Amino acid sequence: MTALRIGIAGIAIESSTFSPHRTHLADFTVTRGDALLARYKWMGAPWTTGVEWVPLLHAVSLPGGAVEPEVYDALEAEIVERAKAAGPLDGLFFDIHGAMSVVGRTDAEARLAAVIREAVGPDTLISASMDLHGNVSRELAETVDLITCYRMAPHEDAWESRERAAYNLVERLHDGGRPRKAWVQVPVLLPGEKTSTRVEPAKSLYGRIPAVEALPGVVDAAIWVGYAWADEPRCRAAVVVTGDDEEVITAQARELAEAYWRARDDFAFVAPTGTLDECLATALASDARPFLISDSGDNPTAGGAGDVSWTLSRLLVVEELRLGKASAIYASIVDPEAVAAAFAAGEGAEVMVRAGGRIDAGPSGPVAVAGTVHSLLPGDPVGGDIAVIRTGGLHVILTSRRKPYHVISDFTALGLSPADTDLVIVKIGYLEPELYDLAADWLLALTPGGVDQDLLRLGHHGVRRPLFPFDSDMADPDLTPELL
Repeated sequence: MTALRIGIAGIAIESSTFSPHRTHLADFTVTRGDALLARYKWMGAPWTTGVEWVPLLHAVSLPGGAVEPEVYDALEAEIVERAKAAGPLDGLFFDIHGAMSVVGRTDAEARLAAVIREAVGPDTLISASMDLHGNVSRELAETVDLITCYRMAPHEDAWESRERAAYNLVERLHDGGRPRKAWVQVPVLLPGEKTSTRVEPAKSLYGRIPAVEALPGVVDAAIWVGYAWADEPRCRAAVVVTGDDEEVITAQARELAEAYWRARDDFAFVAPTGTLDECLATALASDARPFLISDSGDNPTAGGAGDVSWTLSRLLVVEELRLGKASAIYASIVDPEAVAAAFAAGEGAEVMVRAGGRIDAGPSGPVAVAGTVHSLLPGDPVGGDIAVIRTGGLHVILTSRRKPYHVISDFTALGLSPADTDLVIVKIGYLEPELYDLAADWLLALTPGGVDQDLLRLGHHGVRRPLFPFDSDMADPDLTPELL
């Protein structure tokens, strides 16, 4: 029996077009060869027997601003070159996020899929794995043969979803060939913090997928929330049901799309919200410790610049923190100049730095931080050199490169104990699992930045209208799926 030859390629990033940050080649982790194969723990699983995996190129970046065109072009060109040089491929595993924006362009993933399709030919089956915050245009859905996405937000099933996409590809290559897809977009665009699968209605909506997937004639079912912080026509929710029974997949796609539309007014923030001042007042008055606050408008894992200093400027004037009557950690601000000054001074030294507001100066420019260098961590794999400055009861984390703070070990590596701190303020949206478990209580502060939760004040003009919530009184849409 001849081995199946399956290529692996993709570019994965979500890009806020409302952030002045720009994504460069150095922001990507690019893997080829054995390093690319090592990304996938299911290599060698029984279902992969008889498969020759052909690693082309994969690039992944922390979410950020739009990708510079020359960076995208270079990555695309190498993928195409490697695909052509690989020889005949039975299949291709297309590992993407689905919300990449390239400066001056739209629908980047559809373009990437199209040039890969041209390179590998019409007979190669392409299976895409995506984030549920990706966007599925008709062009993308039509170009690939199988397409799925995560079913959990937070994305605890990310690697499971990738494996499902690869498994379905192998199964269809063995038996069944190219399936049909029932695709429909739903004119709703909401932030992830309103669509977490931890709470209703997303919990029940996504909870319906396994039963649909189990129906005879169905290969996969998927619901995309879409990406709220890009201003492109494709940005909206979508449903795709894949399979061989056209009547079943069409009916099921319509049911899921209509359920999503009916629930549009029921989506609410995953935690109580308020202005930053309201959240701080509530947290300081509470006995719950640690009390976590999401600085949501500049969340780097949604595409924020990571250096919006507006929240820091407010924290520095909170009397309880200034006088040390309460303790707090602020994670974090990217500012390599401020970090370099702290390293030059050394641990225990008194310093005054100006931090933040250099990439995204809109809400607030650089903020003066005077205090003691609490700790220094050189060469963090993500954040580069990292410094902590203590001022009163507030510990401010400064990084050389954009870095999310999602796990406890990132704090303890800096000599900080969030479990023993009164307030922990993090640039994040919904809390990732370790922080969620840590929090005795939690509020989501509606702060400014490139991923502002208040979509109506961001100024979308490129999305296709009507679109909820921008047109809250719009008529019910036609949600008839298209067979592709």
